[in-house]
Amino acid sequence: MEQAGMSEPTQPGPGARVVVVGAGFGGLAAAIRLARAGLSVTVIEAQAGPGGKARTLPSAAGPVDAGPTVLTLRAVFDDLFTLCGTRLEDHATLIPQPLLARHWWPDGSSLDLFSDAEASATAIAAFAGPREAAAFRRFHALTARLYDAFEGPVMLSPRPDSAAILRAALRDPGLWPALLPGMTLARLLRLYFRDPRLRQLFGRYATYVGGTPSRSPAVLALIWQAEARGVWAVQGGMHGLAQALAKLAAAQGVQFRYGTGVARIIWQGGRVSGVQLDDKRSLACDRVVFNGDPAALRAGLLGGGAKAALPASAVTKRSLSAYVWAFAARAEGLPLAYHNVFFAADPAREFGPIRRGTMPEDPTLYLCAEDRATGTVPQGAERFEIIMNGPPLRDGQPAPEEDSKCHSRTFPPLARFGLTFTPTPDTRSLTTPQGFARAFPGSQGALYGLSPEGMMAAFHRPGAKTLLPGLYLAGGGAHPGAGVPMAALSGKHAAGAMLADLALPSKSAPTAMPGGMSMVSRMTGGGRSRSSGS
Repeated sequence: MEQAGMSEPTQPGPGARVVVVGAGFGGLAAAIRLARAGLSVTVIEAQAGPGGKARTLPSAAGPVDAGPTVLTLRAVFDDLFTLCGTRLEDHATLIPQPLLARHWWPDGSSLDLFSDAEASATAIAAFAGPREAAAFRRFHALTARLYDAFEGPVMLSPRPDSAAILRAALRDPGLWPALLPGMTLARLLRLYFRDPRLRQLFGRYATYVGGTPSRSPAVLALIWQAEARGVWAVQGGMHGLAQALAKLAAAQGVQFRYGTGVARIIWQGGRVSGVQLDDKRSLACDRVVFNGDPAALRAGLLGGGAKAALPASAVTKRSLSAYVWAFAARAEGLPLAYHNVFFAADPAREFGPIRRGTMPEDPTLYLCAEDRATGTVPQGAERFEIIMNGPPLRDGQPAPEEDSKCHSRTFPPLARFGLTFTPTPDTRSLTTPQGFARAFPGSQGALYGLSPEGMMAAFHRPGAKTLLPGLYLAGGGAHPGAGVPMAALSGKHAAGAMLADLALPSKSAPTAMPGGMSMVSRMTGGGRSRSSGS
C-alpha cells in the first residue's frame, strides 16, 4: 500500500516523557495523539508486533485472525490519520460489507441481514412473515434513537454523563421502555418479536461486549443500529490495521520496544517515575498509559504501588471469555458469507452452563470466512475463525483444559448444519479461556474486562484517569468499553486526560461516528509479563 505524506509532529516539550504499556488499539491511539501534542512517547509491547488481542495464528494459507474480524466506527480511525495529515485509505484497504451476517438455525432456516434496513426487513418478511418485518422496523427505529441519545453522553464522553442521558430521554420519551430498571435485552426483545429465532439473533449483541441477553441492559440493543451504519473488513486481516497504526505512530516519532514486558510501574514522591522491564532494566518517564486489563493493576501484577489505582468495583465482575479456533482448510456444504452465525437449538443450554462456569452444552458458533470479504470463494484452503462463547476463569483458578470437548461441540454440530472442513482442525488451532488467561495475566480469560451485565455496569467501568497521579488507562477494559473502535476511543480519552493535566491543547475535534461497536471484538490485553493491549 502506498503511503501518503504526513505532517511533522510537534517537537517534545520538557518533562513530557510517556510510556505506553501495550501496543493494542487503545495504546496505539493514545501514543499517536500524545506524540502529535509534542510528548516523547515510547510503547512497550511484550509481543513481537502490535495489535494486542487483534492477533494472528499461522496457517497453511497464511496468518489467520484469531481476534477481531470486523471494523465499525470507521470515523474513529479516519480521525487519527487526518490528525497526522494523511488518509486511512492510503495505509489500509477497507472492504465494505453490505451483507452484515448470514444466520443459520438447526431447523434448516437461514436469514441474511444487511446494512440496508429495508433489505433486512424484506428478508425478515420472507423468513418470518410481515408482522415480524414490521416489528423489525419498529426495533430498528428504536435503536437508531438509542444510538443518537447515547453516542455523545457515553461513547464520545470521557465518562458516562448521566445528566445528558436523562435530558435525551426527556426529549424522547419513547426511549424510556429501554431504560427502565430491570429491562434486560432479552426482555425488550420479547416486547418486539414473537419469533424466538429473531429474539435469539438480536440477543447476541449482548455477547459482543461480554454479557448474556437475560442479564444485560436493554440499551445494548443499540449495537444493532451501530452495525447497520457501516461494517468493513480489512484486507489481509484486522492485524493489518494495527500495523498501519503502528507505522503511523512511528512516523510521529513514537518509539517501539517489542518483545519486552513490563514487570512493574515505579513510583517516587507519590507519582509515576518510570517502569521496570522484565529484564530488570528501568525506563524513566513522567506518565504511563496502561493499555491492558485494569484487573492486572488491582492484582498487583504491575507492582504493589499500582494496586491502589482503581476501586475493586472497576474490575470485579468479569465478562465472558471464548474458545477461539483459527485455521486453514477447504470448506464444503454451505454457501458461507464473510460473517456467519450458527445458532444453538436451545439458548438455555448455552447460557446456563456459562453462568455456572462451564462450557456451553449447546453452543452458538460464530464463523468468519476471512478470505470471502470480497464475496469471492477461494479455491483450495482458506482461512477461518470460529468463536464459541465461554465463561472466564473463576477466582483466578485455572479450569481444566477442555480441548477435546470443545472440538466435539464445534465441528460435529457444524457438520449437522451441513458444513465440513478438510482437514478438520486439531486442537493446536484452539485458544481456550485458560489460554487467554495465560496470555493476558490478570484477565482471568475475560475478553472484555468488566462485565456489561447490570443496569449500572457502564458507570463502574474505569475511565482514563486512575486514582494514582501520572497513571492513565486505555483499552477495552476502560471506558467506553470493548471493541476495536471503542478501544481506540479510550486511547483518545486517555490522551485528552493527560493533556488536560499537562495544560496542553488537544489537536482533534470530537469524532462524529456513523458506525458502531465491533461485531466480534475480542481482544484487549495486559499484565505483568505481557504488555499487550487493545
